Amino acid sequence: MSRSVTKPHEIVERALELSTADGCVVIADEESSANLRWAGNALTTNGVTRGRTLTVIATVDGKEGTATGVVSRSAVTADDLEPLVRAAEEAARGAGPAEDAQPLVTGTAASPHFTDAPVETSSAVFADFAPALGEAFARARAGGRELYGFANHEFVSSYLGTSTGLRLRHDQPNGTLELNAKSPDRTKSAWAGQATRDFKDVDPQALDAELAQRLGWARRRVDLPAGRYETLLPPTAVADLLIYQIWSSSARDAAEGRTVFSKPGGTTRLGERLAELPLTLRSDPHEPGLESAPFVLAHASGGDASVFDNGLSLGATEWIRDGALAHLTTSRHSAALTGLPVTPAIDNLVLDGGGDRSLDEMVAATERGLLLTCLWYIREVDPATLLLTGLTRDGVYLVEHGEVVGEVNNFRFNESPVGLLGRASEAGRTEKTLPREWGDWFTRAAMPALRVPDFNMSSVSQGV
Repeated sequence: MSRSVTKPHEIVERALELSTADGCVVIADEESSANLRWAGNALTTNGVTRGRTLTVIATVDGKEGTATGVVSRSAVTADDLEPLVRAAEEAARGAGPAEDAQPLVTGTAASPHFTDAPVETSSAVFADFAPALGEAFARARAGGRELYGFANHEFVSSYLGTSTGLRLRHDQPNGTLELNAKSPDRTKSAWAGQATRDFKDVDPQALDAELAQRLGWARRRVDLPAGRYETLLPPTAVADLLIYQIWSSSARDAAEGRTVFSKPGGTTRLGERLAELPLTLRSDPHEPGLESAPFVLAHASGGDASVFDNGLSLGATEWIRDGALAHLTTSRHSAALTGLPVTPAIDNLVLDGGGDRSLDEMVAATERGLLLTCLWYIREVDPATLLLTGLTRDGVYLVEHGEVVGEVNNFRFNESPVGLLGRASEAGRTEKTLPREWGDWFTRAAMPALRVPDFNMSSVSQGV
């Protein structure tokens, strides 16, 4: 094979030509990233990377059903193609029938720029951000605080081709900024983060000012015992909880009685009211500023994701509508098993609660309660109730008579996001946010702050 076959769309086409399987899906992911890191008010490292991952999904029809073989490899060259295709076919022929087998998605859908070169990022994405960060370093140094953190930007151009005729492409930008401010003795810490598509909307000086305020709040320390407290959850914390909830929203698991969305008798809680507030949890691949792939890109099957659904169109989906459970995630296979609509997962999440107050305005309306910064080390305790445990981090503050009066100790919490939605008494203004715990896997989120009258701080934690 000619070594000139190196462009992503050419790699996809050649892999499809080489396939002798009954069906074939090829996904080429072209990745590029640029990053900056800093510590103690000074840049430490920066770098740019490039990479390619090719996934070949072979399907083989047998007497007992259709089997699949899935093989993914990185840094694939033209010479690697045939061995990769043969490995996928061999895996399919050696496998038993795939439980989620469906006909591959058919059609002549083709993205207009399928044959164009992949979009790439570079250090130029930080052209405006880096000087502003330098000014933030100077302000922090003058204010007696140290800034630590990193900024990362990546572009993934995904090319999807199938033996049934689909030729689809999606270009996904993704940027994250995490910024920590510490007191000189490192005993006090505050965190802020932001998700962005291009770093043009990131203001490091504004974030530093927010962190300086939080370190100021921490000058007074108040120790509190474990217990239930009125608590203001900022958008980042709400996102981390609801992302885990959407990951746990499998229709099949619910119908089989294994989740918080199950009802006795093999049915689900669809239609049941989960919240008194008019909360709507939704995903939309065309959501402004949170755009994601408008078709299924499945590199493996599992749960309610299926490689057979690759290329299936995605549309706006409401998971919770006006407080009632409206949809659970399904593949075509699990939709057929449960009798529910086909509603695959979408790579963004928005919660609308009808509120218009900012977090600062919610603080001003609080007689006594806790204000969190973020959550981390979230783990599942009980899938039947979706009970989660985790820790608060980088600042929990006491609010009295509408003002923050000091920092309190950290806590371990035990809560279910489904239970929290049911008990929330106020939702603030929805805004884009960076989930701190799940930011390595899920960044496109917009959430309001939530007021919970009785958030369960189950024990005191010594974490910072």
